[in-house]
Amino acid sequence: MNRSERLLLVDDEEGILKLLEITLKKERFVSIFTCTSGREALTLLQRPPFDVILLDIMLPDIHGFELCNQIRAITNAPLIFISACSSDFDKLTGLGIGGDDYITKPFNPMEVVARIQALLRRQNITRSVPNETIHHKEYRYGNLVLKPADACLSVDDQPIECTAKELELLTFFFKNPNRIYTSNQIYQFVWGEDPHYGGEKTVAMHISKIRKKLETNPRIPEVIVNLKGIGYKFIPPV
Repeated sequence: MNRSERLLLVDDEEGILKLLEITLKKERFVSIFTCTSGREALTLLQRPPFDVILLDIMLPDIHGFELCNQIRAITNAPLIFISACSSDFDKLTGLGIGGDDYITKPFNPMEVVARIQALLRRQNITRSVPNETIHHKEYRYGNLVLKPADACLSVDDQPIECTAKELELLTFFFKNPNRIYTSNQIYQFVWGEDPHYGGEKTVAMHISKIRKKLETNPRIPEVIVNLKGIGYKFIPPV
């Protein structure tokens, strides 16, 4: 059976787009849209929403990181960076500004398919959870309100924009208050994979972004605290 998810692939290398398109079609993805520039991508994003976006960093007209910021103003769809930029700084920057995953070139196209399927699988699991658990559950802790089913976070009654991965991480913490988890445990629960090189930094970067949205003073966190050498703990505000 063909898959109905809509995918957007943005890369200035036609050969890479063709390779990915062929590989994805073999896995029964049929709604695949490709483009080679940031402006084309922004035009396509005005259409019905996409389920996953693959984004190159070195585009001819708009830098991928800047484009990601513009995309996040339109949609919170899972976004995977695909780039020849392989430094830790580039990876952490990409994840920090709203990316959900980062794959370096050259890559195995089947790895890209596996990452896409993993993101879609986690989305489907969240959507299929029974009503009495997370699907319609609302978490209220002091001035914080999280509605996972509506992808909505509010602080002091003000809506706060979050990426898909930030919402997954927030849901994990809100479901497990006052419990300590290591970076590896968080990565396994939220990313759904065994920790790999850079996994700890990925978790730290996402938590840093979340703190800026939750904390009165992100440099002295009181809500998501780091117990040095032990792990992270979500302490609900009174």
